[in-house]
Order: sequence, then structure tokens, then C-alpha cells
Amino acid sequence: MATLYTQQSKNIRKTWLLVGVFLSVILGLGYFLSVYYNNPGILVFAFIFSLVMNITSFWFSDKIALTSARAHPADEKEYLELHRIVENLAITAGLPKPKVYIIPDMAPNAFATGRNKEHATVAVTQGLLQILNKTELEGVIAHELSHIGNRDILLQSMVVVLVGFISLLSHMFLRSMMWGGGGDSDRKGSNVLAIVGIILLILSPIIAQLIQLAISRKREFLADASGALLTRYPEGLASALRKISSAGMPMKSASDATAHMYISNPFGGALNGMHKLFMTHPPVEDRISALLNK
Repeated sequence: MATLYTQQSKNIRKTWLLVGVFLSVILGLGYFLSVYYNNPGILVFAFIFSLVMNITSFWFSDKIALTSARAHPADEKEYLELHRIVENLAITAGLPKPKVYIIPDMAPNAFATGRNKEHATVAVTQGLLQILNKTELEGVIAHELSHIGNRDILLQSMVVVLVGFISLLSHMFLRSMMWGGGGDSDRKGSNVLAIVGIILLILSPIIAQLIQLAISRKREFLADASGALLTRYPEGLASALRKISSAGMPMKSASDATAHMYISNPFGGALNGMHKLFMTHPPVEDRISALLNK
């Protein structure tokens, strides 16, 4: 019989498989470009540059996310109850207490960021504090602490960088083709390879984004399950998700780059049809059903 623990293990294995596919796409693109331009150095450059970008994102992704959200440290006297909830749940989860930030936005939402549990931050909006009661807020904080404990934020940051790098490679190659650039296709007899490679380069940014969204959705389900285990009260998080989704308010500082980090879609409004394919979060109804085992 499946449990929350077995589902967590299953999601983790699938996520790392998707990341492996992601890295394979990058190396595949680098290999194609190196063959097309008859320059093995391109593959080496692709590997080294992706490594450098990942290291950079490891150190600065949290600062970028907090600055983008216009978040500021939550005063311990003014937000005493919030600090108590974060501290108590962190102790329960066996985590150091993360820094607590406030986002000056009336749209209810929250996210966690940081490279590891020792350098983590939980940020919540002013709107979230206004509409949730204590048990609901505990559910949201437990969800975010689960992201920290599962190292989701580091994984998400890595995937975002890889998406950008794949798009950059595709853009550079396609522009070179438009301006008459090309490889040694006659000598190599690689006209078919060039056509296949061009199709791959055109489709790869879309594929990369779909992989990114698939990983993000799986991590949300996992964080919901872990948060429910932490509070022992899944109804609290389920109720919070209902309130957050029903508010339908877009965040002023929402961006595509950081949308996947929030507990709920930061753009507000309901999405359906083909739009669901590009959602950074699974449908709220599915998350609530999973929490309540419906």
C-alpha cells in the first residue's frame, strides 16, 4: 500500500531522472554544435559554462529571488507570532530556524529560498498573514520548510539555469544560420544531421521548459505531503490552499523566473485547457485531493 513516504521516494527518483535527461539535452546540443562547426571546443565550452552558471546560481539565487520580490526582514516584535510558528516548526522538522522575510504585497503567497538548510529564508506576503488563521499559516510554513529540508530550492535553481543555457545555445545557433553561418556539412556529409539538429534546437527550449515545469509540479506535491506529515494536520494546508487560490490576486512582483518558487501560482486567476501544460504548479484541486486522500 502506497504511503506518503513511498510517494516521496518515488517523486525524488523521478525528479533526478528528469534532471539527468536535462543534462543529456545540454550535452547533446553541445555535441551537435561541435560536429556542425567542426569544433570540439564547443562541447567543452558548453560543459564548463553550464558548470560556472550553476555555481553562480548556487551562491546568489536566494538574493536574486528576495530582491525580485521586494522582500525585507520581518521584525521580530511586529511579527512575533510568525517567528514563533517558523521556529517551532523548524525545531519539529530538525532544521535550523530560517530567516523570515515579509513581501509587501496583498496577494496571499509565500516561498522559501536558500542554498541549504543553514542558509535558508522563508518569505510570506502581507496578504497571506491577513487571510489565514494560525493552523492554515502553520500548514503553509510547514510546506516551505519541507522545500528547505528536501533541498528543492537548490534543485529548482539549477534547472532554471539549465533552461536559460539551452535557450541561449538555441538562440545563438539559429541566429548564425540566419546570417549565413554554417559548418563543414559538405565534407562531413551531414546535411541530415544539420536538419535534425536545427529541429532539435528549435524544440529544445520548449522541451526544457516542460521538464522544468514537470519538476516544479512534482516538488509541490512532495512538499505538500511532507508539510502534512510535519503538522500532522493536512486540513490546515488544504484550507490555506483554498483561500490562496480563491483570492485570485496577481502579485505585483511576479515573474516567470521565480513563479515556480511560490506555494501557489503568483499570477492569479484560473488556468485551463492548454494553459495547464505550462503551469508552474499542479491544479489546486489536485493538491487538496492528495492532501485529504480523496
